[in-house]
Amino acid sequence: MTESRLAVDGGSPVRTVPFPSWPVWDAADEEAVLSALRSGRWGSRPGSGFVDAFTTRFASFHQARRAIAVSNGTVALEVALRAIGVGPFDEVIIPAYTFVATATSVLSVGAIPVFADIRPDTYLMDPDDAARRITPRTKAIVPVHIAGQPCDLDALLGVARTNGLALIEDAAQAVGASWRGRQIGAIGDIGTLSFQSSKNLNAGEGGALLTDDDALADRAWSLANCGRMPAGAWYHHEIAGSNHRMTEIQGALLLSQLDRLPSQFDLREQNARVLDEGLATVRGFTPQARDERVTGHAHHLYVSRYDHAAFGGRPRAWFLSALRAEGIPCSPGYETPLHRMPAVLSERRKWAMLANECGRQVTCADSPEEENLPVTDRASREEGVWFGQSVLLSDHRAMGQIIEAVSKIQAWASSHS
Repeated sequence: MTESRLAVDGGSPVRTVPFPSWPVWDAADEEAVLSALRSGRWGSRPGSGFVDAFTTRFASFHQARRAIAVSNGTVALEVALRAIGVGPFDEVIIPAYTFVATATSVLSVGAIPVFADIRPDTYLMDPDDAARRITPRTKAIVPVHIAGQPCDLDALLGVARTNGLALIEDAAQAVGASWRGRQIGAIGDIGTLSFQSSKNLNAGEGGALLTDDDALADRAWSLANCGRMPAGAWYHHEIAGSNHRMTEIQGALLLSQLDRLPSQFDLREQNARVLDEGLATVRGFTPQARDERVTGHAHHLYVSRYDHAAFGGRPRAWFLSALRAEGIPCSPGYETPLHRMPAVLSERRKWAMLANECGRQVTCADSPEEENLPVTDRASREEGVWFGQSVLLSDHRAMGQIIEAVSKIQAWASSHS
């Protein structure tokens, strides 16, 4: 181990070289994009093309009957909600520990996001808490596979089916993940994915929907294609959709990126296992628990829980500064949970007021405290520590340095308490 003095205090850092950058591309990706450019067909339309080739291959990769490509992951959620019939004044249960788009997509269709708490060991939606928040106005549950680990889909599907609700998997962070040997995305009624620039499968922007329901897939396709029908005329529009199509350039890049996804997935899994084992011995720093039914973890993030009591009462911000000084990039993650997010609260309040004016009583807490989300609040304010997915694309020596840096900080904190 390096000297005990922390790098933040002038000591020698554990690591002095950068971790792998992201995104990763090669000559095959460049050729794929050039092929799309040279085709002269940059916008996607039904029929043969890079986007169609990608959706066919992606559906097969994710063991889904159908895939629909769209312009981004946020739009994918909006289309999924509309496809299953969520509309004004309906309620949709979502976690508060997630990216803001999970809530704003609900608001965009006029529905009310109702927040459920997360489990303390995984930071994934708590099925029991979600069940407690169901009302006669609830239309759907949207669990988020945070960090790339599937939620408890057995329990959540049970809750949804018992109450006649749709289950939409927000799998933005979970491309390639699997539950009980089956790829996520179409285990529920419909699932959504993101190909935004930070994601493990990346085209700068882009998104997709997955489902085994042909009628649902056709409706989602129509909603994303200006209301056209899959086999209909170009200027005939059956429903009020919008233009959310993916471009051919995005499709070509995703096809090429998909070739290397399995090897990157395996490397992240291997390195995450090294971290799991090494960090398990560090007091006060606990990696995200892994459900034994998870047969494939995408590791878009490596998430751990920081216990300030084990570090002499020092806050998470101190730990993150110390860890960065040791050469380890890290983040606090979602510092403002959605039940405290100003944009979400103001929009939800508007819809709730309008609902009440229309004689529709909806669930809407008067304050964040009334939401009663203690685990979410702890994760956001005090506990959550993230390593980005590109960190896991390094070698085993780098994983050892992460373990060494965390151990070094813990040892120093314990000896200075």
